[in-house]
Amino acid sequence: MSNRALGAVRAPRSVRATLGVMLAVSGMALLCLGFKAPALALFAVGLGSVEWDWRIRHAEFRGSVGERFQLALSFYRATHRDRTNRTLHVLGIPLITLGAVGLFAAPPLRVALGALWGVSLAAFAIGWLLNLIGHAAYEKRAPAFSEDALSFVAGPVWDLQQLFRSARSRHE
Repeated sequence: MSNRALGAVRAPRSVRATLGVMLAVSGMALLCLGFKAPALALFAVGLGSVEWDWRIRHAEFRGSVGERFQLALSFYRATHRDRTNRTLHVLGIPLITLGAVGLFAAPPLRVALGALWGVSLAAFAIGWLLNLIGHAAYEKRAPAFSEDALSFVAGPVWDLQQLFRSARSRHE
């Protein structure tokens, strides 16, 4: 099976991967509550479980890290076909990213509920809400990271590629 074909395989994910998604989401919730180290640990273990599941389901994959990332980009593209969903992601992913950075930078909740924490939490939550609406209402499927952990990186990269292509086409 070619590496290109691997990205299109849709075998059911395992219980371990489902648990991994739940752990990653729990990590994000802990970050919102100000528990940074446990948040990172849960998120990392969760994504590791999803990636482990991908590797089991694609045992024949023997490519390089670059080839693996290209598969993740292909899978992300295949799971984000709806124009409205893509638009919501282009808006939501930067909000999630900026919100996460702000939540890491904000003092722990035990110290104070500052403006940085509030704005960061709002950006993080609104970004996720936009992405989830896109999947539920328009794409009609679970977010890509639930099947391919690299989508957490491939998604923002793909969205940036789309923005650059759009900007280039407007200037040509």
